[in-house]
Amino acid sequence: MATLSWRHHTLIQALLSRGPLKEKDFQSIFSKITGKSPGNHQSLFNEYLRKINGELAFVQLELRACRNQYDGHVHYGVVNNVSDESSKLGTKFSVPQIAFYKGIIEAIVQDAAAQGFISTIDALNIRLENQFLAGTESQSQGSSTHIPAAFRNFSMSQKERTLEELARDHWLSLTDGKIGLGVRSFLDLRSWFRSNEVPACEVCNEAAVKAELCKNEGCNVRIHMYCLRMKFSKSKAAKVCPGCGTRWHYNIAKVEALDEEEDASAPPESQQPREPSTRKRPRTRAVIDSDTLEPESSQSTRLTRRSVRLKSSG
Repeated sequence: MATLSWRHHTLIQALLSRGPLKEKDFQSIFSKITGKSPGNHQSLFNEYLRKINGELAFVQLELRACRNQYDGHVHYGVVNNVSDESSKLGTKFSVPQIAFYKGIIEAIVQDAAAQGFISTIDALNIRLENQFLAGTESQSQGSSTHIPAAFRNFSMSQKERTLEELARDHWLSLTDGKIGLGVRSFLDLRSWFRSNEVPACEVCNEAAVKAELCKNEGCNVRIHMYCLRMKFSKSKAAKVCPGCGTRWHYNIAKVEALDEEEDASAPPESQQPREPSTRKRPRTRAVIDSDTLEPESSQSTRLTRRSVRLKSSG
């Protein structure tokens, strides 16, 4: 396999040093170092990504794309595909901080309404003792378990500082007193969502952490807002639930807001590929496939299928 050029190295370094980048920012870097726009040279852009991932695979890393489910924007980032004792040494977070993060993720994905948020107060009230006990219950076999002082003494101020750090590093998002998943969590937890049966979007089959629900209480269908926009964008498209056929009350206001955001972030018209007809088509995005990934702070945890509860590792 041919070695990577300085252009490949620049793309990798940009993601490693600056963290996950929005699609427009990542593509802007690509355009500057290659002199070519991804919109007009999609095959070249995809080839760059494939070549980079071919080399990163030797060190169990992957350049991956995902959508931020709160605004629909695509982000690119480099993630670790391995979860073992050695990888744990790479995180700057302490064991109690990791347990606190896992408790927040658990609370968010358990929300039956798929709002994708919990309040800051609910997050601060998460008991780390429960996270520790969940991680040791399979090993204790009925014997009494001693909870480490680091868990019992994890103070409210420590939780607040941890929330700020997790938000600063894009593991969580903080908005008006609400806590949601950060873009790094969407990048890293893809396999976690799948293996633990977090309900998926009916359209894209990705975990529907933040989604719209079918109004039929007996139906479990949920769809991301940006997927609804694509599905119902055609005037003749039947606006009904793909699962039960119930009429789907399509919120035009939300869709128009998303359209305005995406149009504002789109590259200038001169950089976009010309279409042979005047009919608007969705922009082509690069697809990066991946089957396995755990978060940077993962400790080879598993969840029970019924409770979707995170287990902290010992």
